[in-house]
Amino acid sequence: MTAVTVSVLVLTCVLGVSAGGLHVDLYVNGCSDTDGEVAYNLDGEEMWYADFVNKRGVESQPSFIDHMSFVEGTYAQAEGNQQICRSNLKNSRSGMKDIPKEKDPPSTPMIYSRDVVETGAENTLICHVTGFFPAPVKVMWTKNNQNVTEGVSINVPYPNDDASYRQTSRLEFVPQPGDIYSCSVQHPALHEPLTQMWEVEVEQPSVGPAVFCAVGLTLGLFGVAAGTFFLIKGNECR
Repeated sequence: MTAVTVSVLVLTCVLGVSAGGLHVDLYVNGCSDTDGEVAYNLDGEEMWYADFVNKRGVESQPSFIDHMSFVEGTYAQAEGNQQICRSNLKNSRSGMKDIPKEKDPPSTPMIYSRDVVETGAENTLICHVTGFFPAPVKVMWTKNNQNVTEGVSINVPYPNDDASYRQTSRLEFVPQPGDIYSCSVQHPALHEPLTQMWEVEVEQPSVGPAVFCAVGLTLGLFGVAAGTFFLIKGNECR
């Protein structure tokens, strides 16, 4: 087995903080020998990131905020910053070659559905992992012990306040009763992947009130019948 060492350089900058509302505008520029990421974030929400595979910028903003458009040339600037990042990475690697690399393992992944589970209705499974260093992690999905790749996506790593990272992977799926899904996370600080299971459970309507109502009605009718019986018997004895 051949060992492969990957060096990653990540630069994060707080671009602006408003004293009145305390908003944090965060810029992330990271690279390795074979990959890279550039992203803009506002108050913990990803606003834009560079898709270096398809060579375009993606405005990945949540639907509940006012949409912000980034100026033309933002992606070209991101590509230029990647060249600078790789140059800095080369210099850092040379200067830090004798310093032991620190690694922090991720937490146990949290897996949950985006919407209330309904059989046959399209939904999204979310696998969230945090607390790891360096970035990124690798996330794998299974359905009934079979690997799943279709409908899978993952966002770029996002820095935490303690200099660790968090990352979220999503799986588009259609719930069926009894299906079992899993999310497995791989990281250099782990000896084996961290795996979390999730089983499709559809909420059933409660039958408790109906049962109690039926029992109460039966006892009530029984009481009326018994009372009528003793009333008749009492009149016959007079």
